[in-house]
Amino acid sequence: LAIDEGRRQGFHSISVDLIYGLPLQTQKSFTKTIDKIIKLSPDRIAVFNYAHLPHIFKTQKVIKETQLPIAQEKLNLLEISIERLMAAGYVFIGLDHFAKPDDSLVKHQEEGTLYRNFQGYSTFSNCDLFGFGLSSISQVGNSYSQNTKTRDEYYESIDAGRIPTIRGVELNQDDIIRRKVITEIMCNMAIDWSKISCEFGINARDYFSDEITQLKPMGEDGLLSITEYGFQVMPPGRLLIRNISMLFDIYLPKVSPKSFSKVI
Repeated sequence: LAIDEGRRQGFHSISVDLIYGLPLQTQKSFTKTIDKIIKLSPDRIAVFNYAHLPHIFKTQKVIKETQLPIAQEKLNLLEISIERLMAAGYVFIGLDHFAKPDDSLVKHQEEGTLYRNFQGYSTFSNCDLFGFGLSSISQVGNSYSQNTKTRDEYYESIDAGRIPTIRGVELNQDDIIRRKVITEIMCNMAIDWSKISCEFGINARDYFSDEITQLKPMGEDGLLSITEYGFQVMPPGRLLIRNISMLFDIYLPKVSPKSFSKVI
């Protein structure tokens, strides 16, 4: 097995990625897959929601949408993943990532230093990220840039000695503040408004007054524990951590829903 060979070669934090919500996938078949992965005992496991975007990925047009699990069935698959992986001793980091108790991801989350970038959860915060290859995204300072998506354009730029970047954006102060809040929610499952206020020299409760109002129904539904000092994501809320974070994304209402996959 590749995992066994990786361990023999000295690799650390071996990770396995799984996808739920695939055509004809059932709770029984996915449970069997989860149990097989648990026996392999990787250090980290990611369970991703299948993104059906045939208007972007043309090859997905061969998939019959009637064969895809409905939202409730996909949520059941996610719940099965969480239950079985935690019962096997894995720690639910958040979103769709799990790790063994002695893994560095868990230690960093316990210390409040866990970070999340385009590749998922990371122990490397406050550092630049360089993306290589088609469509890869780089984060340098307070800017993001993306490489071209087509092979011909990519290698044409490389052969000409040019960086194959096709677009980029520089973050303003509001972007930086919101990135911090979203990162805290996704990594630490909590927000302390006094820490945000102190770090950025603002009154965070006033700054995010609209978002705080929108959070109240989530508190009433038991997804969050809300106080005047901040909020804590409760266990049921971990399943919908993206929805909680999305309230702080000021750009999301301006983007077409067709540009992104569904949360569930």
